[in-house]
Amino acid sequence: MPAHDPYGPVHTAGNAVPPLDGDLDGIHPGIDLIRDGIRLLALDRHTLDDTQTLLATLAGSAGADVIAAVGHLVARLANADHNPALRALPLDVQKQTQRHGELAAYHLADPDLAAHASEASASITGT
Repeated sequence: MPAHDPYGPVHTAGNAVPPLDGDLDGIHPGIDLIRDGIRLLALDRHTLDDTQTLLATLAGSAGADVIAAVGHLVARLANADHNPALRALPLDVQKQTQRHGELAAYHLADPDLAAHASEASASITGT
């Protein structure tokens, strides 16, 4: 008896996961890892439960999702206390850069930004 395929008959040309466009090569090895992770998530096959969890984790849990984590990273990189490269800038430019980083983190953690991904996640189970 053949092994049960939890995804059903998905291995057909009409049911293929479409390829991705665009590239972020050569910026930084960390960006390469992020890009590769996004590519893996986009091209992998997921169960309904996996999909629901991924939607919430990526962008549907304001303040506790990947989008908010990116916001925190932007704020950290824009802060001379955490990024010594910025210390070579004039103090007013350091403060302006820090302020913009903080605003980016604030806006990326906005619950309104997470609302649609959260609703997409919840709609999978009808909750």
